Amino acid sequence: MQLEENGFDTWAPPSPGLVRDFVNSYEPQEDAESLDSATALRDWFAARELVPASARMTADDVAAARRIREGLRAVLLGHAGHEADDEGAARRALDAELARLPLRVSFDADGGLRLTAAGSPFERGIAGVLDAVRRSEAAGEWERLKVCARDTCRWAFYDASRNHARRWCSMAGCGNYIKMRRRSADRAQA
Repeated sequence: MQLEENGFDTWAPPSPGLVRDFVNSYEPQEDAESLDSATALRDWFAARELVPASARMTADDVAAARRIREGLRAVLLGHAGHEADDEGAARRALDAELARLPLRVSFDADGGLRLTAAGSPFERGIAGVLDAVRRSEAAGEWERLKVCARDTCRWAFYDASRNHARRWCSMAGCGNYIKMRRRSADRAQA
């Protein structure tokens, strides 16, 4: 397991890792948005070889990417066994965005199924993220991608634990915080 200085587990197989990184392009706890412009969105996709570095994105693409990202975060919240933070609005917005995408199913050179889009650079880039979801599911890795149970965090992580029961992005950070709050509440009730 690889840990960054902040204690986050950084390891994940490639496909869930791509989805995790997309979801983590917004850091709720610090209100830090990485996809804050069309250029930033293009650069995010280009860094992962989903679109060429010369691709053009629009403000509408940024808004759609954010709705898809937050819908995926809501799905991953469900993987961790929690209710959606917004009564399902993010998942409905995700479904609406997906309905607009001109996705195609094709076979790659090895005969494997893949999702693609022949439309705009944004559509091709987001199809790459969605294809990573498909690959994750096919490999049995999708349910292991979760978001932190701490309601102020919601950082996405890959649960590599044996029993797939991990609930926090970092035991040293969010896990300890939640456990200390529970102990304090239990003492107050006693």
